[in-house]
Amino acid sequence: MKITYYLSVALITLSAISCNKSKKDTVMEKQKFEISDLDTTINPGNDFFQYATGGWNKANPIPAQYSKYGSFNKLEDKNQAQIKGLIEELSKSKHTEGSLEQKIGDLYAIGMDSVKLNSDGANPLTDELKKIESAQSIGDIIRLSGELSQYCSSPFFHLIVGADDKNSSMNIVQLYQGGIGMGERDYYLATDSVSKRLRQGYITLIKKQFINAGYTEDLASKAANDVMEIETALAKSHNTKESTRNPEKNYHKMKVSDLNKQVADFDWKLYFEAIGAKSFDEINVCQLEPISAAIKLIQTTSVDKLQAYLKWRLINSAASYLNDNFAETNFEFYGKLLSGSQEMQPRWKRVVNTVDNALSEAVGQIYVEKYFPAEAKERMLKLVANLQETLGERIKNLSWMSDATKAKAEEKLRTFTVKIGYPDKWIDYTSLDIKKDSYWANIVRANKFEHKRNMDKVNKAVDKTEWLMPPQMVNAYYNPTTNEICFPAGILQPPFFYLNGDDAVNYGGIGVVIGHEMSHGFDDQGSQYDKEGNLANWWTVDDAAKFKEKAQILVNHFNKIEVLPGLHANGEYTLGENIGDFGGLQIAYAAFSKTNEAKSTDKIDGFTPQQRFFLSYAKLWAGNIRNEEIRRLTQVDVHSLGKWRVNGTLPHINAWYDAFNIVDKDSLYIAPSQRADIW
Repeated sequence: MKITYYLSVALITLSAISCNKSKKDTVMEKQKFEISDLDTTINPGNDFFQYATGGWNKANPIPAQYSKYGSFNKLEDKNQAQIKGLIEELSKSKHTEGSLEQKIGDLYAIGMDSVKLNSDGANPLTDELKKIESAQSIGDIIRLSGELSQYCSSPFFHLIVGADDKNSSMNIVQLYQGGIGMGERDYYLATDSVSKRLRQGYITLIKKQFINAGYTEDLASKAANDVMEIETALAKSHNTKESTRNPEKNYHKMKVSDLNKQVADFDWKLYFEAIGAKSFDEINVCQLEPISAAIKLIQTTSVDKLQAYLKWRLINSAASYLNDNFAETNFEFYGKLLSGSQEMQPRWKRVVNTVDNALSEAVGQIYVEKYFPAEAKERMLKLVANLQETLGERIKNLSWMSDATKAKAEEKLRTFTVKIGYPDKWIDYTSLDIKKDSYWANIVRANKFEHKRNMDKVNKAVDKTEWLMPPQMVNAYYNPTTNEICFPAGILQPPFFYLNGDDAVNYGGIGVVIGHEMSHGFDDQGSQYDKEGNLANWWTVDDAAKFKEKAQILVNHFNKIEVLPGLHANGEYTLGENIGDFGGLQIAYAAFSKTNEAKSTDKIDGFTPQQRFFLSYAKLWAGNIRNEEIRRLTQVDVHSLGKWRVNGTLPHINAWYDAFNIVDKDSLYIAPSQRADIW
């Protein structure tokens, strides 16, 4: 199973359309580091998050349409405001049939056509629902499950094609547990009052959406109960989220001919043909027991209940692209009850995001032409090289690691592939048709297009030039199977990167992001992959034990953090990202310390270079969040909450104590002997 580490789980996508304005008009040259974002009435040693971001948080309350609102979201809002008029103009103009402009413009136009959407109602689903209703046997259910997986949220379990963890140059078909609409097994199994309320809300959602689809109240009620019964059974069989973070536990490579014997007796040939997977000999069944249990469920559940479940996978996938009744009912549960948002986002924002997802690199090509100056890439390359060199020095000077393991770590670091800005080759969207039939029909075609791109990788070598996120995305990632770090153009703007900013601000911002992604190559998961991207042990037994002991300090520390009364952070589940933040800060600060600015005593806006470094880091995580979203993210997110990426991590950074004169009477203080010491 390929694990990819992102800076933030909220993959915020920003898009833009080309115009004739100069690249000098980019936001990078118009913003600066704002001291007014601070709250200097607070003792930094008691709550550095509030000290560094309190002014920003006060000036940026959560809009009703958000469950949380931070620097990521504000950047998205700014970008979307700039591009709204451009896309609208594009959608009104005539373009050559099949051109990227036609596809972008027409998809946006049909998504914005509320009159047509409301007039169509559930009609775009009619044929697909009838096909499901015609199922008479388990074989029909298997075939439909494969077909739906090409464009809907996969029923029962997921099938993807990705790099073989132990033969990283080749792709392999992989099966992964799934099939639950609330996304996290504990929502179905936990006995606390919040989980019970969510389950009831989910049943209500299913019933309402079946009614919106044209079913009677009695049939809708039965369908809701049937769906909940099946999804609860799936959830019970799922491995815990903590277990899914262990690469070795999720690697079970076998011959396709052995699936019946090692997993379950099943018509695998029918399923693979229906899902569009070409002939192949080997497969990785990431979680054996959940896949086996899902197949047993298919074989022992009545066809009418399985029909209800498949209908729900279809209806739930389509809801956001149908009439207002579907979209608003969907929001009532997923937006309001689960996440705490009070209002839906305006239609134009939702449609812009849809266009960006469906035609991500088509939008990306035009985005970088306007918004990504060459000098930004040049400065980033220098920053990455500086941090890479610094991490190498830190590895060489580690007191707890043997020379044998150090040599392997330094070798892995030297072979990092660095991707900045945008890919050298773009996705070819020629075969994707965008028509004026229905919004949902276009989403189906877009999803099938992307699914086919994935299935076409069967029996092929891994394409190491491929990007795993579009250039306009405000994020970054490390991919262990290709040993690469990637920084799209979208993140290379304030508050992460200031093209004309001082070193303290840039090393504390994008420098930590770079170090964070580098550190993922050496966190509790990434450290299990070698320089070639293979899941292989390159550690001595003694060094591996020491690493685990040192990482446990962060696990224990974050486990003690109470994010809401009675609800604690999950130090084990967030360990990889916490190591990323810790390592990123250590590496970036050490690299910054080599600069002339760091060696000077000059202050800017009353703050030393060292103080500005840490203030810049904290600014990345500025934001407010609703309690519902705190609870949800604590359940599902491998990242710690923004507040605790500041207050939870900085107390383990020795330089932070020196910069702000933190002493033992301050509440964030941790004794030196109890601080983490890894990379």
